[in-house]
Amino acid sequence: MIEVLVVDDDTRVARVNAAYVEKVPGFHVAGEAHSAADALRQVELLPRVDLVLMDHYLPDETGLSVVQEMRRRGHQTDVIMVTAARDITTVQAAMRHGALQYLVKPFAFAGLRAKLEAYAELRRTLDSGGEAEQAEVDRIFGALSTPSEPDLPKGHSPTTAELVRQSLMNAEGPLSAQEIAERTGVSRQTAQRYLKLLERTGRARLTLKYGDAGRPEHRYVWATRA
Repeated sequence: MIEVLVVDDDTRVARVNAAYVEKVPGFHVAGEAHSAADALRQVELLPRVDLVLMDHYLPDETGLSVVQEMRRRGHQTDVIMVTAARDITTVQAAMRHGALQYLVKPFAFAGLRAKLEAYAELRRTLDSGGEAEQAEVDRIFGALSTPSEPDLPKGHSPTTAELVRQSLMNAEGPLSAQEIAERTGVSRQTAQRYLKLLERTGRARLTLKYGDAGRPEHRYVWATRA
């Protein structure tokens, strides 16, 4: 089993992420931490921590500060950043401090599962030992380069899917297909098709807005939005 420490300042979010981890075969939650000090303490005290899911915004220090201190203390535990921090400076710093992956909140279970499964595959490759030809080296370095979305049905564009997803994630409230179309530049029919896909895969929730007369308007909100 791959032992995981889940670090998030929000106890509710930590519980959700821990539940997600437990749903992926081969992974077990070794512990949860809600501050930088607690994360460092658990890395020191837990019998084994193979992977840390690290939030960046912690009440006492940043997640990257925790990673730096872990390395200073000699802990080579793998880290996947799981955070709402989107600025390029933070992303670059995470890479430089050895984070293997960076998952931006909010996300659905499928997004985290893809990262964990890729991590498990990477560990299996590295644990096999021996020498590696260039093709094997390329596979190792590309093992964690998983798409943020699962495979799309035939006829769906990853670029359009990302446009719709970002519009929904960045919205302050539910949006209709027409509003998504206006924000992304696609047709209303196309927006509706991708919104239905997001709903079917659990990334979006459908809400109904009732007017004075006629059919209710379908509106969508990102499923992990609080």
